Amino acid sequence: MPTLSSRTLDTAQTRRRWLMAGLTASAAAALTACGVPIALPGKGSPASAAYERKAANHLYQRYASRIYRGKLPAMLYAVGVLEISLSGSGQIQRLNWMRKPSHAPEVVREIERLVRAAAPFPPTGVGSVSYTDTWLWDRSGRFQLDTLSEGQLEGG
Repeated sequence: MPTLSSRTLDTAQTRRRWLMAGLTASAAAALTACGVPIALPGKGSPASAAYERKAANHLYQRYASRIYRGKLPAMLYAVGVLEISLSGSGQIQRLNWMRKPSHAPEVVREIERLVRAAAPFPPTGVGSVSYTDTWLWDRSGRFQLDTLSEGQLEGG
């Protein structure tokens, strides 16, 4: 029985990854053509991170006076994780709280209002997508999005 060298194995694994990526892209294209929302590639992937930055910049431009400049205080008033589902043209299809700041229902309402008023978002370029960002909310009503956060002061 022939043995495979590590180089042959690496090449076979690389081909398998490319094949799976192609099948995944084809499946995603078919689903989006049917109007089925798909998640952007996994958190940290270049496509996902690029669109998250584009969407965060869109919100920052829209609400420049509401952005907390500099490092956030050690104790934030609220932290919420919101998933936003968008059509290919950037229209909001659905908002889904992954982590809702239940102690601050006024913040939940305000974030939803801000997101809806900011529509349409930039076109996705790949059909319907969902992306998630973390809202870091200060008592002053100003915020940062984790995607563009300037960090947080250490507690003392």
